Amino acid sequence: IIINVIFPMLMLVSCASPKETNYTASTPAGPVVKSFLGIPLADSIDFIRWKISFSESRYTLACNYGTGKPNTNGFISGGKTIDRSGDLRKEENIYLLEYGGKTLQLAELNADLLHILDADKHLLAGNGGWSYTINNTKPSVTDVINMKYGPVILKDSMVFDGRTPCGVSGVVAAGKPCYKLKWRIVLYADAVNNQPTTFNIPGSPWYEEGGRKGTWKIIKGPGGRVTYQLSDTKGNTFYLLKAGENIVLFTDATGKLLVGNEDFSYTLNKMR
Repeated sequence: IIINVIFPMLMLVSCASPKETNYTASTPAGPVVKSFLGIPLADSIDFIRWKISFSESRYTLACNYGTGKPNTNGFISGGKTIDRSGDLRKEENIYLLEYGGKTLQLAELNADLLHILDADKHLLAGNGGWSYTINNTKPSVTDVINMKYGPVILKDSMVFDGRTPCGVSGVVAAGKPCYKLKWRIVLYADAVNNQPTTFNIPGSPWYEEGGRKGTWKIIKGPGGRVTYQLSDTKGNTFYLLKAGENIVLFTDATGKLLVGNEDFSYTLNKMR
C-alpha cells in the first residue's frame, strides 16, 4: 500500500530591520542643545557626549553630560544621563529631531558628518575644546559635501581653535602615542585686496619647537567649495574646508572630510 502524504508548504519571510545609522560626538552645552534636552540653562556643564541612532522616520539618543573629570575623557561622579526618542524628518539636507514640542536641527554635511544648527539654520560654532559636529561611527569617507558657499571675505587675521583626533596627515609620526591634538591656527591676510598671506600655528603638537609657520591660499572646488590650503616651512600641507563664517573642517589631500570619534571631531571654531 502506497500512502501519499502531502506536507503543507512553509513560506519563510525575511523581515529585515530598518537600516540604522549611528553617530557619536562630544559637544559644548550651548543654549540650543540645553533647551532641546531639557537641561536648565543655568546649569554649568563642560560638555555633552552624544550617541544618536537614525532609523527611517525615528531617532533615539543617549546623552551623558556634566563637569569633566581632570585627566580623563569622562565626567566627575559619572555625570548625568538623558535618553530621548521621537520623530525624525528630513528637509533637503537638514534632519529635524522632534521631542516634546521642540526641534533640534542637524545639517547633513555628508553621509559621515552632521552639524547642529541654530534656529536660523546657521552652523553652531563651538569653543576651544569641542565643536558641534556629529560623527558617523561607520564612516564611508566620501568626498561628497552638501553645503552652500558664499563669498570669501578675509580679515587681517582670523583665529581658529579646537581639539581633534590625531589623524591629520603630517602631524604625528607613525607609531607615536597620541590621544588628541590641540589647535590654534592664525590666518593672516591682506584684507584690502582680500588675499591670503601667512599663517601661524603656535601650539601643540609643535609647542617645544616654537610652533609652525607658512603661507596659505584659497582653492575653489566643485559647487563653489572653498578650501584653505596651508603649507608650512617643514614641507607639510594641511587642508581646511570653509563650512561657514565661523567653522572650518579638516580634509585630506583629496578633499574628503575627516571623521572624528566620541571625544573629538576634526572641526575648528573661529574665535575672532
